[in-house]
Amino acid sequence: MDATGDATGDATQRCLVLHSGGLDSTVCLLLAKARGREPISLGLRYGQRHDVELDYAARQCARFGIERRIIDVAWDKPEIVIPTDRSMDDMRRAIAPTFLPGRNAVFLALACAEAAGVDASEVWLGVNAVDYSGYPDCRESFLNAFRAMWAEAVPNPPKIVSPLVKMTKPEIAALAASLGLARGDTWSCYAPDLSHGEPRPCGRCDACILHEHAWAEAGRTEPGVIALA
Repeated sequence: MDATGDATGDATQRCLVLHSGGLDSTVCLLLAKARGREPISLGLRYGQRHDVELDYAARQCARFGIERRIIDVAWDKPEIVIPTDRSMDDMRRAIAPTFLPGRNAVFLALACAEAAGVDASEVWLGVNAVDYSGYPDCRESFLNAFRAMWAEAVPNPPKIVSPLVKMTKPEIAALAASLGLARGDTWSCYAPDLSHGEPRPCGRCDACILHEHAWAEAGRTEPGVIALA
């Protein structure tokens, strides 16, 4: 483990992976498995409007033979208007309108608490903020602050592993392909179209636009700096 929380070595051990069913978290889950870990997928059901992601996560775990756990949690979340058709430049300028205050801090605390119950020595999460840092709780500075806080709160805390934090979206998509994932195997859309029976991505929200950007560039991109053990 280096100072940024990136995984090193190839020791076999149990880890808990925050796994939403989206591209980043699913890559993180499969990377943990490829690194010789025994990963457990942890999902959070928190009243999200795009809870189709939970179905995708369950399918991914069934496909790859990974244990899936769910924690139910709810709080009075602010109403969020999902922006559409924003340019990449728009996404880079300020805090994202879809930012939910406290979400990653709550999720990471729950994951670290759950890790103690399942005897997991690591907690993995797929946050990254190289291209579009409109989510303050996806930045390395947040992760380092949380690590310091949790070390004060808990003796022998789990290691928090963030292997994608310095990768671009196209690098992550390229890594996804090397791990056996295709463009439609994960779910990222904030505002799914439910009018056709089977949910479809809206194609217009920030998540959809970034997802398409990542896969469009993946074929011309090396899969980041992470070497599979």
